[in-house]
Amino acid sequence: MARGYAGPLPPLDPARFPMSRRRRGSSSSGSPTSTSASSRSDASSSESAAPDTQLAAWCTAIREADTRAFEAFFRATHGGLTRFADSLVRDSAVAADLVQEAYARLWERRADLDPARSIKALVYRTVRNLAYNRARDRRTRADLLAEHAAGTPLATGVSETPLPDAETDAKALDARLQAWIAALPDRQREALTLSRFDGLSHAEIADVMGVSPRTVNNHLVQALRTLRDRLHHFAPNLLNR
Repeated sequence: MARGYAGPLPPLDPARFPMSRRRRGSSSSGSPTSTSASSRSDASSSESAAPDTQLAAWCTAIREADTRAFEAFFRATHGGLTRFADSLVRDSAVAADLVQEAYARLWERRADLDPARSIKALVYRTVRNLAYNRARDRRTRADLLAEHAAGTPLATGVSETPLPDAETDAKALDARLQAWIAALPDRQREALTLSRFDGLSHAEIADVMGVSPRTVNNHLVQALRTLRDRLHHFAPNLLNR
């Protein structure tokens, strides 16, 4: 599972991000100087270790303009959100821009936050919408997905450099798996990515994708069945080990 973002903060627009203005113990205008218990959370904890109660506490504090809570939430979710954005646009620089825009919008619209709803699902949904809006501006969504599938580096096969059999087999299987995931129908791939790689619950994925939790489950079942069938044909004995 993804680890919390514990390193230095990436470049941020100081006009939009409170973290860029709050230094040397000072607090941005309109932000409380006291630090809530929720905002003092360990930034190096895993995303999966942030339970719903912690997310709700961050949401409440951010709504009250608590910059430390915002920074704690940023650090806990930044890594997974960036990977999700990159899986949609396949461009690390663009993904970083989309993620920064999502966090900026979260802060600017903090007064509208509802602690009863997942703040994590909110930023994922914002990134998703930004990515698809960008895709529509540049080309059709079908063209984007075709480019993504065709351009997946691991889908081109393994290196020609001779490797020990076990390592060769592992690399070949990983290459196939990445290619199979890229070839899934877009909604199945998205649900699988959010569930297996980003650790979102069915309810959170439903919120991100704008569907019911039951539909999310159906997408996951179909995606996993497809991957299992392809794995069986690729390595018939692997699932029996």
